[in-house]
Amino acid sequence: MKKVFFVIIFTILVSSPSCFANEYQKLQNLKNVEILRRPKTSTVNNRKLTKGRINSAREASMQTVNVDDFGAKADGRTDDSQAFKKAWSKACSSSQQSRILIPNKTYYINPINFTGPCKSAIKLEIRGTIEAFPDTSLYEKSQRRWIFFEKVRNFEVYGGGTINGNGQVWWKISCKVKKTKPCNDKGAPTALTFYNCTNLRVTNLRIKNPQQMHMNFQSCENVEASKLTLTAPEKSPNTDGIHVTKTRNINITNSVIKTGDDCISIVDGSRKVHATGIVCGPGHGISIGSLGKNGAMDHVSNVFVNGATISGTTNGVRIKTWQGGSGYAKNIVFENVLMHNVTNPIIIDQNYCDQDKPCQHQV
Repeated sequence: MKKVFFVIIFTILVSSPSCFANEYQKLQNLKNVEILRRPKTSTVNNRKLTKGRINSAREASMQTVNVDDFGAKADGRTDDSQAFKKAWSKACSSSQQSRILIPNKTYYINPINFTGPCKSAIKLEIRGTIEAFPDTSLYEKSQRRWIFFEKVRNFEVYGGGTINGNGQVWWKISCKVKKTKPCNDKGAPTALTFYNCTNLRVTNLRIKNPQQMHMNFQSCENVEASKLTLTAPEKSPNTDGIHVTKTRNINITNSVIKTGDDCISIVDGSRKVHATGIVCGPGHGISIGSLGKNGAMDHVSNVFVNGATISGTTNGVRIKTWQGGSGYAKNIVFENVLMHNVTNPIIIDQNYCDQDKPCQHQV
């Protein structure tokens, strides 16, 4: 008999509304705070000075590659994809470290791939707004991505800017909204995907109204995702905030996630996933899975969620597996989780079925 085995530790705090409001504000404030163990003052000062000198030296030796210099118009009509590709090619082919700059304007781009490996480290500074054209015909039927980074090492994305998927045109034709349409695996694209990337840092960004998922980390290693604000309407279908698959050693910190699906979803092949300082809701909570679909053998391990506020969601913390699958979800810790107005605070669903027709009973 195939089984999915769980080793789970929960520490859940359910508070009164007044306490919840205070704790929610504390976690909101975490977006702009980094919590560090503080050594002796002299050591801290020395480290700050040393780090400052190192960063200054790195910045001085770094070339700036501005997308405007490669023909980007930012006029609200022009497809600036080619300018973005040319800027990436310039930076990726250079042996000098590069900072690709997206100024404080609004740029429209079509589905685009940024591929490595690159000759040196790259920083992508998004000060402005990147928007998707609201036209579903621009995407290949087999393509489930909009902005796609592949095989990039030592890469940082930051800047305080916004990525807007204009997903409304996709939501209204989703099978979960349009019930007469059959559901299949070729749905709407993910707004921002990182595939097979190593030593990756994504921080201080806003992503809103994705076509489907906000962010997907797939087959990545050594990832920091912090100070993110991810937002989509409560009824928007499949708009997971952060999706983690086949990724190891990822830290998700100090982020606000408001979606129509899971705030964080952790699926097969992922291990050493840490999340702290998370504000989640609306949405479907923080989920492990789904796992084991179509009889698959799936594995998730060493997940540690410590410090989250979950409010106005369908679920709080959840593990979901399909019948007939095998594998395990082990060493899963949810700790210091504050919930308010959550329908299912803790749910382990070993008969998960997210399809049109009833799932057959399998063992």
